[in-house]
Amino acid sequence: MGWKNVIIMATFIIVSTATLLVCVVKTSWIFLLISTITFIPIAYYFSGANNAWKYVGLTPVILLFLTIFIWFISKKKMSAYKG
Repeated sequence: MGWKNVIIMATFIIVSTATLLVCVVKTSWIFLLISTITFIPIAYYFSGANNAWKYVGLTPVILLFLTIFIWFISKKKMSAYKG
């Protein structure tokens, strides 16, 4: 793995973690969706492992389910405000 790839993967890890933390603080499904999308290359890289690290590849699926769950919650809150 070349230095360019290491820098790109580190950027994805930082962006994914930062947006996940913002999502937890603000309960925003948009930030969780960004975190899910930026975690896909990391999951793809780890899915080729022959040990327990291959289960990191399931993380975007879990994040996607959480995104949909938070989206439904925020949708219900918005409909409650409208009347």
